Amino acid sequence: MSDAAQEFSPIRWVGDHLELLDQTLLPGEERWLVCRTPEEVGDAIRRLAVRGAPAIGVAAGFGAVLGLAGVAERGGLLPRYDEVSAALNATRPTAVNLRWALERGRQRLAAELSHGGDVAAIRAALLRWAQHLWAEDVARNRAMGEAGKTLFRPGDRVLTHCNAGALATAGFGTAVGVIHAAWRAGCVRQVWVDETRPLLQGARLTAWEMARLGIPYKILPDSAAATLLARGLVDRIVVGADRIARNGDTANKVGTYPLAVMAQRHGVPFYVAAPTSTIDPRMATGAEIPIEERAAEEVTTLAGRRVAPPGAEVFNPAFDVTPHSLIAAIVTERGVVLPPFAELGELAETAGDTA
Repeated sequence: MSDAAQEFSPIRWVGDHLELLDQTLLPGEERWLVCRTPEEVGDAIRRLAVRGAPAIGVAAGFGAVLGLAGVAERGGLLPRYDEVSAALNATRPTAVNLRWALERGRQRLAAELSHGGDVAAIRAALLRWAQHLWAEDVARNRAMGEAGKTLFRPGDRVLTHCNAGALATAGFGTAVGVIHAAWRAGCVRQVWVDETRPLLQGARLTAWEMARLGIPYKILPDSAAATLLARGLVDRIVVGADRIARNGDTANKVGTYPLAVMAQRHGVPFYVAAPTSTIDPRMATGAEIPIEERAAEEVTTLAGRRVAPPGAEVFNPAFDVTPHSLIAAIVTERGVVLPPFAELGELAETAGDTA
């Protein structure tokens, strides 16, 4: 495993602009998008060029910095920030890290305004905050990996859904980060990668990361997961999360809930890995989590070719909610949380600012 594989990040700040690895083109092409405005960052989030709850939050933090570039007067900074924040927040409704990051950016901006300083100095301080947000996410993911690897045993065969690796974060990853840490500890024999329809984040992105890390893997159709479990070929399942309610109910890429049901049926532990910034203490249960519905074309077309009859109606939720009763453990950077998940609300409330 190379150092480049260990340190890979899909987000980078270069001089006066943000660059994002365009994940819609992977694995065929590695192209970096140059974003000089918050609108370009918002477009990248909306069309999944950058995706994954932690990565969205970090990208939005830099997007907010870009939004202040044209502000000349101190009095215009906060109104402009709020305008940019509202637009970025509207790009994707389910991932709570987006709101979490932007709220903390506002707190930092308000604090800088109260301390005095000119516009340039305040913008520079907000950029330092966004860069710290990036670094903190990587550090949290590494801590998550160290905590989560204790749940594994030598020879484990692990199933994961969607992509919760370095591509979905500032670096290292959440669920894939846990798998990575467990593999380095000699506890993972093979990873089963759900293809994850309709956009194939598993086949395109997680498989790309597994190859980059040198971890043995096999891709499977989502519908084959039950067969694997029935044959006793899966020892653990670990997935990421876009939002976790106070009671432990978890929203993740659609298809996660049936995996959890099948895991319980076959006695396989089902784990969720996510930073404390993904816990939403305002949501008592998963029933309150907003679920994004995406364009019909994601289902009716494949590689640019229409596969459904003209006029076909489509139901395309991007996420589903897994009840906490199906989850064996939630791994955070603060450690492994076990049922009944009573401390989740406190963990979220005490996560604190990242600056």
